[in-house]
Order: sequence, then C-alpha cells, then structure tokens
Amino acid sequence: MRDPGPVHRSDSTAPAMFVRYVVFAILATLANLLTQEASIRLVPGTPLSVSILLGTAAGFILKYVLDKKWVFEDSYAGHRQELQKIGLYGAFSVLTTLVFWGFEIAFWTIWQTDFAKYTGAVLGLAVGYAAKFLLDRSFVFKERQA
Repeated sequence: MRDPGPVHRSDSTAPAMFVRYVVFAILATLANLLTQEASIRLVPGTPLSVSILLGTAAGFILKYVLDKKWVFEDSYAGHRQELQKIGLYGAFSVLTTLVFWGFEIAFWTIWQTDFAKYTGAVLGLAVGYAAKFLLDRSFVFKERQA
C-alpha cells in the first residue's frame, strides 16, 4: 500500500492547536526558569552554565511531551522514529531561538533602548513560535491516514 504522506487537521482546528502550543511554551519557560533557580538554591555554587543547561533540558522535555500529546496528538512509533522526532524538534528549537535572538539584538542595535530590546524580543518570540508551530506540524508530528 502506498504511503499517502502527511495529512493535516482541518484549518479550523489550527487556531486551538496554536493556543495550546503557546500556553505550553509559557509553561515550559516557567519550568526552565524554576529549574534554574532550584538548581542554584539547592546546590549553592552551581555554575550559571549548569543551571541554564538543567533549565533548558527541563523546559525542552516538558514542551516536547505536551506538544506531542496535547497539541499534535502524536502516537509513539518506536524508539528510532521517536529519536528522529526529538532531534528534528530540537533542531527547529535552535533555529527559531536564533530568530528570536536576531529580532531582540536588531531592535537593541537600531534603537538602543530597553523598550526596543523587549519589543524585538516579543516580536521575535511571536515570529519564532509561529514558525516553529508550522515546522513541527509539517515535519515533526506529521499525521498519516490509516
């Protein structure tokens, strides 16, 4: 039987999916920051780089699991496929983080005010998350017809 390729939900479900995606991004950000703070408080002298690494890992794992289950309703297809999904999800995370940083740095460079920097950050996050949602939906958590 020929593989029909990716099949996407109707466009009417995309806004609800994106809202969940953004809510989970906020939760993952909180998990990241709380993990960083906990690591510093629980183990005094923890290097900043270690706390950032722990926080990033906590946020990434939480966001991946929430997106997989509650946004894209993706089923488990075996170790190899899951590792491929995690790798691609991670690569898209890095790419869209660069977009976010690019906006923030560009706005700071042009206007050199905190307001501009944070405006760039918000716009960069919005563009980055919108792009990542589309990338994840199209390439990471592809739906297939039965």
